[in-house]
Amino acid sequence: MSENPGAAPRHHKPKPFAPLDFEPFAGGADPARVSEAAHLAAHALVKHGRATDDPDVTKRLVKLADRQGIEVIAELWAESPAHSLPGALWRLYALRAAVVKDPDRMALYFNAGKEGAQVSHVVAGAAEPPGADEIRHMSDAILSGAFDGEFDVALERFAAFCRVIALGQARLADAAELANEANATRLTRDSHRLVRTADDLEFAAAAWRNGHLD
Repeated sequence: MSENPGAAPRHHKPKPFAPLDFEPFAGGADPARVSEAAHLAAHALVKHGRATDDPDVTKRLVKLADRQGIEVIAELWAESPAHSLPGALWRLYALRAAVVKDPDRMALYFNAGKEGAQVSHVVAGAAEPPGADEIRHMSDAILSGAFDGEFDVALERFAAFCRVIALGQARLADAAELANEANATRLTRDSHRLVRTADDLEFAAAAWRNGHLD
């Protein structure tokens, strides 16, 4: 596995992203102006986190968005392309933030999808039964793994989480279609978003292993 921390940052066309049911954050910064800073900050954060075995440091990195606010993280990384290190980090932090925001709802989605996505369920690694506390603990553990474990594995675990949640949302959408068409439409839209997010995270994991995630 190659982390390629010294690679020169590349500039990409920004792609918008909104995890789960988050609305796109309206950051005021011009993505073209912060692209290099976003890449440098992402590399510095990952390098710092993986260079220490201090669990307190890892914990602080996991809770970075809690302290700084997810909007601050979004301003720096949300417009980064999906297949880049800052784009991958944004997805990890934003997915955890969605769990922290409403763990009960995420647990509902997860339980609705877990039986139909057994492989992804196992890869994600939620304890049984996956209630709100278990889902919240799982999201912390996955993000921790980005710094004290294998970064590509953390990406793949959150991708698996996305697939389970997406299937749960799709199933709940089918059940709600007659009673609440608007809610069914929203759940279907969010499910499709999460499948794309899972694809992006899996692509980023493969790029990291090949030393091409910059």
